[in-house]
Amino acid sequence: MEGHRMDLQNMDLKGGSLQISTEVIGKIARCAALEIEGVAEVSCGKQNRKVKDLLERATVQSPVTVEMRDGTAEITLEIVAAFGARIPAVAEKVQENVKSAVQNMTNVTVSRVDLVIAGLAPAAEPQA
Repeated sequence: MEGHRMDLQNMDLKGGSLQISTEVIGKIARCAALEIEGVAEVSCGKQNRKVKDLLERATVQSPVTVEMRDGTAEITLEIVAAFGARIPAVAEKVQENVKSAVQNMTNVTVSRVDLVIAGLAPAAEPQA
């Protein structure tokens, strides 16, 4: 998988330097999105099957894309919404949560969070 080298965000620390890969930023974004009610899944499949599976899938279509521009991150997430969720309202909450989680954990400024609603999760069966 050459050609696409790992994208690293460099920061200076007192005793040296810190590098945060865009993959880590993507993971934080994914977890932050999953915290929001109305988001059934981020990506094209169930929770982390196995790392190998995930890597194979990731090369096909990554559910979270992080692009660094001038030291700020532009994040795109593919989301499966829960059926019945008010998608615009859920989307706004996801944007806020992703922005604040990434900025708090990494100090990387998030300039935009783009969301793609890639699917709808079927409604849960009502309890009899």
